[in-house]
Amino acid sequence: MIDRPDTTTATPARPAVPAPAGPPPEAVPDAGRRRLSRLTPWLFLAVPLAFLLTFTYAPVGNLVFYSLTKWDGISPDMPFVGQDNYVELFSRPDLFQVFFVSGFYLASGVVQMVLALYFATVLSFNVRFRNFFKGVLFFPYLINGVAIGFVFLYFFQPGGTLDSVLRLVGVHGQHLWLGDPDLVNWSLASVSLWRYLGLNFVLFLGAIQSIPGEIYEAAEMDGANRWHQVRHLILPGIRPVIGLSAILVVSGSLSVFEIPYIMTTGANGSTTFVIQTVKLAFQFNKVGLASAAAVVLLLIVMLVTWIQRRLVPDEGVDLV
Repeated sequence: MIDRPDTTTATPARPAVPAPAGPPPEAVPDAGRRRLSRLTPWLFLAVPLAFLLTFTYAPVGNLVFYSLTKWDGISPDMPFVGQDNYVELFSRPDLFQVFFVSGFYLASGVVQMVLALYFATVLSFNVRFRNFFKGVLFFPYLINGVAIGFVFLYFFQPGGTLDSVLRLVGVHGQHLWLGDPDLVNWSLASVSLWRYLGLNFVLFLGAIQSIPGEIYEAAEMDGANRWHQVRHLILPGIRPVIGLSAILVVSGSLSVFEIPYIMTTGANGSTTFVIQTVKLAFQFNKVGLASAAAVVLLLIVMLVTWIQRRLVPDEGVDLV
């Protein structure tokens, strides 16, 4: 038997094709997720930043621009005068003497902080009817400022509520609480004290209650009484909140407007810097000068805040 030759031919081997260079398929989605994770915070911040630019920084920019013009608030023409408004503002003592009125509100603000800290400290412990007293102290802050102004107009009337109460304790006569230049600012400052006492009280109370209770228990075991707890635990523990309250008091005393404007419209020596600015803009049609005054007030508040933060830095307090 003759062997036949094998006529089948072997299929030649194909050369290996190198894999394309690049990241594995899983890397592409990971890169997209990382990019999305970096963009996500900005997506959430987009709307707040838009509101901040629209309603804060853009108006401040317009305010600075108006302060460099001689605009009356009505005419479409805005003559550019440069720093003339600032020169007039600093060269007229009558425009700056209203800052002395802020001293009355600053003094009432200091008393307000002391009273708020005292009530917050007392009501942070177990006291009967403490929830009732918390509501009583905080309630004035919830009332509309216009309503408060009209209520205290009757309170300070000659022969009104205050004079009637004074007669019960033997002080007779009718006093011009809002008409006497020596009494008007003290009267208005006391209204401001009564209204904003609740805000500082809530700030201090929240800060005191945030101190862990174990620290109070350890202090009592070491023999510390209430005064020692206040001095060595509460005051150091709420120091950042005290600094914040001080900033609010100083800035608020410089920018008082609502109460004196409603009750006296700035009469009898009760004009504040903000009331004067409003009158310059809307009564005398000097929007450029009023804008310069507003810029100066903003810079003063920022300077006072910076000095306060430098003197009392916001540092963490370790009570343990």
